[in-house]
Amino acid sequence: MYANYHTHTYRCNHARGSEREYIERAIAQGVCVLGFSDHVPYPFPGGHESHFRMKCAEIGEYMSTLQALKEEYADRIEIHIGFEAEYYPLYHQRLLEFLEPYPYEYLILGQHMVGNEIDAPVYCGGKVSADIPWQYARQVVEGLRKGDFVYLAHPDLPSNTERGEEYRAAMEWLCREVKAMDIPLEFNFLGLAEGRAYPCRDFWEIAGRVGNKVIFGCDAHDVDAVANPDTIAIAEQWMAQYGLQVVDRVILHRPTV
Repeated sequence: MYANYHTHTYRCNHARGSEREYIERAIAQGVCVLGFSDHVPYPFPGGHESHFRMKCAEIGEYMSTLQALKEEYADRIEIHIGFEAEYYPLYHQRLLEFLEPYPYEYLILGQHMVGNEIDAPVYCGGKVSADIPWQYARQVVEGLRKGDFVYLAHPDLPSNTERGEEYRAAMEWLCREVKAMDIPLEFNFLGLAEGRAYPCRDFWEIAGRVGNKVIFGCDAHDVDAVANPDTIAIAEQWMAQYGLQVVDRVILHRPTV
């Protein structure tokens, strides 16, 4: 595995291990590029803070810790600093303005909820109603059209539903829109390793037929998940089965505020 841009830290409250342990594991597994993209601290109004992302007050320490390690390991591995972020239309500009002073390098779009999480949130990874895939697809495409995200993480998250005609129509529309923007879809190793509803074969059959580019993402919440060879081998079988084109790295960029 040449590059992994989807690595978490303990600050999200559901990951284990130090940043140094993740880096050492990546080096041992032959990874050349390691990107940290913990769940972004979202500056919601009213002081609301999520239980599954770092607090706004932790961002400075996140940046300084990773910058120091980036310099320390510069001759052994290429390290990048980013965030996994949801696109919440009401608060997106507020998020970008909050992040602007910090020297982060990229955002990946990891949409876990439709709407937003402080106003009647609907988690897309649970058992969802038949209308959620279309809501998810429209919100994701709107977010990607902003040009602020380098790729779409776990694009098949809302797959724990009846995957009939409407599901397939929504996911095909999503895949075609993402292809038109030349943005890779992430094949998510966490979902694969834990047997979640994603990766979803129905989705990846569609992506293969549409011709989407794919990037592998460890979505590492523990050290052993970084470039796990067993997971890689299974992922490669999926790619071959559905004729998917895998890219080994992406061009990183910051959003323009």
